[in-house]
Parts: sequence; C-alpha cells; structure tokens
Amino acid sequence: MFLDTSTILTGLADAMTISTLLFVLAGVTLGQVVGAVPGLSAPMAIAIAVPFTFALSPLAAIAFLIGVAKGGTVGGAVPAILLNTPGTPDAAATAMDGYPLAKAGKPLKAMKMALFASLTGDTFSDIVLILVAAPLAVVALAMGPVEITALITLSIAVITGLVGPSMAKGLIAAGLGILCASVGIDPEHGTPRLIFGNYNLYSGLPISAVAVGMLATGEIITQLATRYHAGHSPLAISDDGPSGDRRVSWNEYWACRATMLRGAVIGTLIGALPGLGSTVASFMSYGMARSASNEPETFGKGNLHGIAACESANSAVMGANMIPLLTLGIPGNVTAALIIGAFMVQGVQPGPLLFQSQGQLIYSLFGAMVIANLLNFLVGLVGLRIWARVITAPSSVIFPLTLLLCVTGVYIAEGNVLAVWILIAFSILSVVMRIFDLPIVAFIIMFVLANQFELSLSQALTILDGDPTNLFEHPVALLLVAISLLSVWIFGIRLPSKARKRAAALNT
Repeated sequence: MFLDTSTILTGLADAMTISTLLFVLAGVTLGQVVGAVPGLSAPMAIAIAVPFTFALSPLAAIAFLIGVAKGGTVGGAVPAILLNTPGTPDAAATAMDGYPLAKAGKPLKAMKMALFASLTGDTFSDIVLILVAAPLAVVALAMGPVEITALITLSIAVITGLVGPSMAKGLIAAGLGILCASVGIDPEHGTPRLIFGNYNLYSGLPISAVAVGMLATGEIITQLATRYHAGHSPLAISDDGPSGDRRVSWNEYWACRATMLRGAVIGTLIGALPGLGSTVASFMSYGMARSASNEPETFGKGNLHGIAACESANSAVMGANMIPLLTLGIPGNVTAALIIGAFMVQGVQPGPLLFQSQGQLIYSLFGAMVIANLLNFLVGLVGLRIWARVITAPSSVIFPLTLLLCVTGVYIAEGNVLAVWILIAFSILSVVMRIFDLPIVAFIIMFVLANQFELSLSQALTILDGDPTNLFEHPVALLLVAISLLSVWIFGIRLPSKARKRAAALNT
C-alpha cells in the first residue's frame, strides 16, 4: 500500500514540474539570505512565509517551506564564519573553527566546506527518511488513542525538559500554548469556547498570526529594544593568494568523510527525537570529532574537520525531523511545528494515515527534498560572495522591512484586521516570555499539538472507562507513560538537584 510503484513515480514526476522547481529554488534562496543575516533565522523566515503560501497547492507550499528550512541552515554558516556571529543558533559551533580559518585568509574555503558538509548531512538524513518513513507509518497505524495520548505526553515531558532553563518554565510555556489553542470550537463536542462573542475566532487563533508574532516580530522587537549590533565588520573575501585558499579540493573533502558521516548519523538520530534540535547535534558532533582526532589541539584554530562536523550534523536534523512529523504528526522542533501548521492550513493532517490518503503528495515531497539539496548546493556556490555582502546590511533597514512583511503576510492570509491585532498581542507575549526566560519552542509545539492531544485524551479516557488500571491492557502506552515519568524525574528533579549541589559546592 505504501510502496506502490505508480504512486512513487507519479509523486516524483510532480516534484519535477517547473512550478515546483521554482518554488523550491525560491525557498532555498530566501532561506540562505535570511540565514545569512545576523538576528534572523530559518524559523523566522518560515513563520513569515507561511501566510504567503495559503493560496498555493499543498506540494508547492510545503516544498517552498522545506526549501526555506534547508537554505536557512546553509545561510547561517555565513555570518558565523565571517563575523563570528552565528546567523542561526546551530551555527554557533561552526564559528569555532570557521572564523579562525577565515581570519587566516581563507573565508571562501571555510564557507565552501560548510556548504559541502551541509549537503552531505542533509542528503544522508533525507535518504534515511525515505527508507524508514513508510514502515514506521505502518507501525503507527496500529496505535490507538491511548497510545497516541501517551506518546504526546512523552513528547511534552521531553520537550519541556530540554528546551528551557528548567522543566517548570517549559511546562508553563506549554500550558500557555494549550490555553491559546483552546480558543475556538471544541474538537470533541463542537461547542465554541473563549471566543468572547467574536465569530471570527470560531476556527481558533490563526496559526500564521501566532507563529509570526511569537517567532518573528517578537524577536525583532527584542533585538531593537536591546539595540542589536553585529559588533564588528565582516572579514573581506579576496581573490588574491593561492587558489587552494579559495576552494575545497576533493582530497580535503574526502579526508573529512568519517567526520561528516559521524555528524550525519548524530544529526539524524537527534533530529528524530523531539526537543533536542540541531544546536545539540552540532555541538555533540563537534565534541566527538575533536575526541576522535589525532590532532585535537588544532580544533578551534581553523580545522576543516570542525566545520564539517558541525554542518553535517545540524543539516541532518532537517530530514530526520520529518520522520515523527509525517509518521506520527508530532513535531520535534519549531521548524517542524510550523510545517505541520502549513499542512493543516492546506487541509492535510500529518500522521500515519497520510501515507494511505496522500501517498502521492508524500513522495512528491521526498522528491522535492532531494531537489532542494541540489539547488541548495548550486545556490550556495553562486551566492556565497553575495551573502557575504548581505550581512553588512544595517539592522535599521532589515528589521523594518521584516516587520512590514510580517504584518502584510498575516493580513493577506487571514483577510481581516483581527489577525493583525492577534499578531501584535502575540508579539507582546513573545517579548514577555523572553524576559521571563520561558521557551518559545515549547509554546509553539504545544499550540500545534493541543487539539490532537485533547481529542486523543478524551477518546483514551472513554476507552479506559476512566479507570487507570485499564492502562495495563495497553502495554505500549504503559511503557510510554513510564518513560514520561522517568523524564520528569530526570529533567524536573534529578538534574536540578545536581545543579543546586554543584552551585552550593562552588559557593562554599
């Protein structure tokens, strides 16, 4: 059913149409540009782009957003290497060796190594996704409401424990996300709630306004309030000197093969788990590469293996994030949550049934992801010098233009002024949450998952007849609940206790 040859071939053919190729190209280019600007990031670009995709077909819209996500990872390495200021958090580790290599007069070499390693890791995770997604969807189909409720509970426990400074703050952010998602029609009984007489809220708070406010405008307001500056000028790219300083030879690339493979595996494994993300993958890969090196003292001084380790890992997370997204309908990070939101806007519900009902679309997206990797490579080769100039644009120009795009996109998508007011409200909420160090990631993911969690929980309570002991008839769900409790103990009790003991020891 899932591996029907005609479905696969038809889907791949759809991915090869001129319109799809152009949307992927536009997404990759936009992602690289936004990633190259310090202070902006791929999730921000996706949040801004989502409202503009409402009028597109599901394939064009999702392929465009995937292109933005992939391009943003590549673009984030540019300011990390030239400015020592990562364009995205996951590029922070790249700066550790990228910037010293650029200071040594080899900025193009550093950026090209980042590009090649990113392409390698991304392609590896996409291959894993294509191979395992359909079989996992078959397994996921056997999961009922009880198992789904337990799985989402586990996701909440892991995400809130990992993405914030404390599990308590993560749970507060997740609770706010669930509360905001409660506006609109009750998914079980079909009764309106929290609409305060405004019938425009019957369908709930628009995800475009919420996402753009929380991720884009909130971040811009925060940076403007703190008077964001890059700190110093980017390193210049010169055509003087040996050609070897401006390119990565095949021998240099091949010498990093083990480092890139290790990074790709790490990124794929971490990307398939909720809450960890590409930043964790990048630093973990860098640390393992340094430990495995015969010359660990050269790391931090412009070692190509350091760049290769970071970029292969953080790029591999993208494809792996699509595994739980497509098979279970559960996002692993903000980017995946936004893509799930785009699916829902298009009337497509991610999850195991997606392979049965929308098999052609799935394989079209698989084809678009592979094409995006190739276009990411070509656009990167052509655009590296251009993006090096983009990062010199002053924030006084970039941020007002971005704010204008945010407001325009939300208004066009929703067609009413209420959406703009919601955008403003969530921009303020975003700033407040940042002040109190509440994780935006937990909020966004739970805002997307809340309705599914509520419906599954209600169905699970009916199946269990309100008796927790009936959970023993569902061993998979019982195991997931046990792991959830273990996660709460580790992240909510054990680790904070150890941190307090270390702090007390340091103070004595």
